[in-house]
Amino acid sequence: MTSQRQDKMRGVLRELAATFFTREAGPRSLITITDATISPDFKRATIYITTFPTSEEANALEFAKRKRTELREYIGTHAKLRALPVLEIKIDEGERNRQKIDELLNQG
Repeated sequence: MTSQRQDKMRGVLRELAATFFTREAGPRSLITITDATISPDFKRATIYITTFPTSEEANALEFAKRKRTELREYIGTHAKLRALPVLEIKIDEGERNRQKIDELLNQG
């Protein structure tokens, strides 16, 4: 169970990451921030992304990982935090699975 402080931090991370990637990502793909999690000690955070088109997923993930340091600095300047968490960026597999299920349901 997450604390109220963790929930607030998750929202801040999601919002700032979305703003950052909207500004930094090129026109080849759309990077969407679907979720963020943070450890109970606030030292590690994971940001989950999806991409459109999905064929650019590997390139978008590589881009996002290259920009981690800049994203961390961006979060540091736009959020009032005691300490910045170490960021990890992953593809949101749950969202990808939901999209596949929707496609299958729409076919049948």
